[in-house]
Amino acid sequence: MSKSILEAKDLRVAFNGVKAADGVSLAIDEGEFLAVIGPNGSGKTTLLNLCTGYVKPSSGNVLLDGQDITRLSPRAITQRGVARAFQIPQLFSDQRVIDNMMLALAANDGLWTMVRPLDRVDRRQEALALLALFGLGDDGNRISSTLPEGHRKLLDIAVALALKPRLLLLDEPTSGVSALERFPLMEALMGALRQRKMTALFVEHDMDVVARYAMRVLV
Repeated sequence: MSKSILEAKDLRVAFNGVKAADGVSLAIDEGEFLAVIGPNGSGKTTLLNLCTGYVKPSSGNVLLDGQDITRLSPRAITQRGVARAFQIPQLFSDQRVIDNMMLALAANDGLWTMVRPLDRVDRRQEALALLALFGLGDDGNRISSTLPEGHRKLLDIAVALALKPRLLLLDEPTSGVSALERFPLMEALMGALRQRKMTALFVEHDMDVVARYAMRVLV
């Protein structure tokens, strides 16, 4: 029997009287790829925000490995092994791809300060290995803003994986990506997650993507 890594219990929150979550409950099992679908405005992104500390519920709880994380900050939740990739990639767009990766790795190990070098041999090797995992091995020296949107999405997810999470939450990974890029992007993403033996929850509107990659669907 699979073990639940994240549970949400009866989450409720409203914005200016509009109910964005009204008694939402879910459980994500280890190793699962769970898709969340629904029309615009149904609260999908709010659900991710509630699970990662960006929004606090008016009632209900979020549990990680059975421990209540409902009132923790996003940083504290990340430190416990939950990473988040956003609908719009959150990158240092004027920096090189490799620099984005090394910054994430340095932030994760807590060893980088202004008086310590960011570019170390071991850190660069780890960054290049992660980029290769996502098919971005040839893009290391490119400025991030010059990447095609599909590659920017993959880089954003690679940055999230640099934090060494157990659970990854993705908000519309194929949003803004051309039809030709969607399935190559998802193949690279899912291959990387399987290799790292990670659990993932992703919000998605493309039903072809959901049908092909989700193990279970939450509506």
